[in-house]
Amino acid sequence: MADVNHSADPFKSDPLTSPAEAGAHPGASGPDHPQSATAAPADKRAAIVEALVALAAERRWEDVSISDVATRAGVTLSQFRDSFPSKGAVLGAWSRMIDKQVLDGTAHDLMAEPAKERLFDVLMRRLDAMAPHREAVRAIMAWAKRDPLSAAALNQVALNSMRFMLEAADISSEGAVGAVKLQGLVLAWTRILDVWCNDEDPACARTMAALDRELTRGEMLVARVEDMNRFASPLRSLARTLFNRARTPRAPRASTGWDDTGPLDPEERRTHTM
Repeated sequence: MADVNHSADPFKSDPLTSPAEAGAHPGASGPDHPQSATAAPADKRAAIVEALVALAAERRWEDVSISDVATRAGVTLSQFRDSFPSKGAVLGAWSRMIDKQVLDGTAHDLMAEPAKERLFDVLMRRLDAMAPHREAVRAIMAWAKRDPLSAAALNQVALNSMRFMLEAADISSEGAVGAVKLQGLVLAWTRILDVWCNDEDPACARTMAALDRELTRGEMLVARVEDMNRFASPLRSLARTLFNRARTPRAPRASTGWDDTGPLDPEERRTHTM
C-alpha cells in the first residue's frame, strides 16, 4: 500500500481539525480549486471520508485510488492533500467519527450495572453506528488480512478507539493491566466484527452472543492478570529497593593505613608481620 506511511502513525489526521489547521485556502480559485470559495474545509473532509467509505463498500481497498476518492467527494487532489495525507488517514478519521458518535450518545444510566454490562452496551452502540457501512467494514477487514503492515496500523487505530470505549464504560485502561485490557479488547473486537459482518439477523443474535462470550472471556483474563499483578507487586517493590540501595554511593571508610597492596607505613608493616 504505497499511500499509507507505516513509518509514522498513518491515521493521525483529526476529522475535527479547524480550517486553519487543515491547511484550508478559503479564497483559492483557479483550475485546481473548482469548489466555491464558501465550501467549508470541514465539509470537504467529511465528504472525503464519506466517499472513501462508499468506495470501500463497492470494491477492494487496493482498487480504490486517491483520485477515485477525490472524484467521488467532489474535491480536487490538492484539496484532498490539504485535508489528508493518505487513504489510511481518511480511514482513521472515519474511526474517530464513529468514536464521537458513540461518546456523544453515552449516558450515565448504566453506571450502577456491572462493568461487563456497561461495556456490552457501549460496544453494541458502536456496532449500531457502523451498521450503515457494514460492507465497507467487511472490505477493510479483508484488506487487513491480506496486508500485515496495514493490519498493524489498524491495530493502533483500534487501540485508540477501544481506550475511549472503555472510558465510556467507566473502566480504567491505565497501567500494565490497562494495556492488557486494551489489546485484549481489540483482539476480541476483531472477532466480534467477523461475526457481525456475516450476521444477517436484524436482531443480531449471533453478534450479541459473540460479544457476550468475548467479554466473559475478557473478564476472566483480566482477573488473572490482576491476580498476577498483585502477586508480583511486592516483588517489584523489593527489586526497586535493592536496585536503589545498590545505586546509593557509600560513605568513604576511615583509613586503616592499608591500601590494595599493603600497609603504607613500613613501621606498621613490621607490626603486622611480627
